[in-house]
Amino acid sequence: MMRFLSRLGNGDQKIPVKGTVEYESLLRIDSKTVPGVKFVIYRVSFGRRMELSKHVREITQKTEFLEAGNEAQEKIEASILTQQIDAMYLNWGLVSVEGLAIDGEEATPGQLIDRGPEELAQEIVGAIKRQCGLGETDRKN
Repeated sequence: MMRFLSRLGNGDQKIPVKGTVEYESLLRIDSKTVPGVKFVIYRVSFGRRMELSKHVREITQKTEFLEAGNEAQEKIEASILTQQIDAMYLNWGLVSVEGLAIDGEEATPGQLIDRGPEELAQEIVGAIKRQCGLGETDRKN
């Protein structure tokens, strides 16, 4: 009977493979608007970009239509939709917030959207959009 020695272990261990490139799917960023706060966002991937595109496409088309109108109500609706898109980016791309408490509780992405500092939320949205490769004009929408 032949016995083969496996170098793979029991399957629970990570074994470095020569020439393997390690990729981190998360990006940790120090806030510029709120010193001492760090936030973690997802790096964009093919699947996540596709998922986001599905969510944003319909709202973006409606926003562009409303922005082209002359009525004040249309402009207000377009502004609301733009804010909804930003909230969608936050929900899609924000993993965690570190070093921030909101009303005495450690901040979560949901709390940041609902009750957190707006300048931090906008900074995070900008970082997520940059990860998606959106230009300055795209980031304004």
